[in-house]
Amino acid sequence: MKKMIAVILSLLFVLSALSGCSGGQAGNKVLTVATSPDFAPMAFVSADENATGNDKYVGFDMLLAQYLADEMGMELEIKPMSFDACQTAVSLGAVDMAISGFSWKEDRAENYNLSDYYWAGDNEDEQILITLAGNEGKYDSLEKLSGVKVGAQIASLQQSLCQEQLTDSEIVVVTDLTTALMQLRNGDFDVLAVAGGYADAMMINNSDIIKTGFCFEVDPKYTGNVILMTKGEDELTATVNALLAKAEAAGYYDIWYAQAKSTAGIQVVYDEEGNAVETLP
Repeated sequence: MKKMIAVILSLLFVLSALSGCSGGQAGNKVLTVATSPDFAPMAFVSADENATGNDKYVGFDMLLAQYLADEMGMELEIKPMSFDACQTAVSLGAVDMAISGFSWKEDRAENYNLSDYYWAGDNEDEQILITLAGNEGKYDSLEKLSGVKVGAQIASLQQSLCQEQLTDSEIVVVTDLTTALMQLRNGDFDVLAVAGGYADAMMINNSDIIKTGFCFEVDPKYTGNVILMTKGEDELTATVNALLAKAEAAGYYDIWYAQAKSTAGIQVVYDEEGNAVETLP
């Protein structure tokens, strides 16, 4: 029953978010892209309160979306919605694609056309847990997480990692990461599973949040990101893959990630050889 209710709510959210949408069907010159703008530095809401339309949404994935639209000779239309609703929208064919920090997962490979990998710096390399500042050293090992309530975004890589590696913990599913931060403060769970890059961005304006010191084991297949497209959209997928290869060859990924980090307020410390050694909020 709970799963059925979740599906119904997700469908209603998609329909609401897409109301008035022109759609990106074949022959349409508008490229519709679903994203969950709660995941800095990949996709988040601009700090500019005067920003409107697509300009309201910034980050690596938004730069990538604009690049794809420009290269395809199409107008970009960003459709903001929850992370799980992005996937539902693609399944329904209500948008052309979803770009929202998606990791490769077996169930996604079965249910969607997935693009080739693209890489947003080190954002996906480190998958961690965050907690309230008063809990320093309390949840820094697997043993200390036994019986602990762990928050994880629904349908995310973090949820899968929690289910696979924190088998003695209680997993609490959340919909939105911004709301999840409030839930962490309210005591709905003790720690929250997030990508390392998101933690760096989030800690800038939230001094009461810290990293626990625990890191998940991350298979290399999860360290890249993929774009979700409707199953069977092979021509669109081929076009996207060709453009991703072009972007990688041109060195755009590093440029976009540096710009996204800067927009999110993340400062990077470099050693004498020019290697990034620490990211500071």
